[in-house]
Amino acid sequence: MPQLDTSTWFTTVLATSITLFVLMQLKISLHNFPQMPTIKLTRYTKTNNPWEMKWTKIYSPLSLPQQ
Repeated sequence: MPQLDTSTWFTTVLATSITLFVLMQLKISLHNFPQMPTIKLTRYTKTNNPWEMKWTKIYSPLSLPQQ
């Protein structure tokens, strides 16, 4: 049964890693990124809800008087 020759594995793994690194760098360098990001101002508008105009009290069933 022949033995597995592992003498070229280091060279193969190293070459593959370098190739993937270069390809990823080229892919990233082709993107156009904004130079100065701007802050988007949002305006808060308050809505008037009908339940906010009057004071209401919510009774829990356990606090009601016994009948």
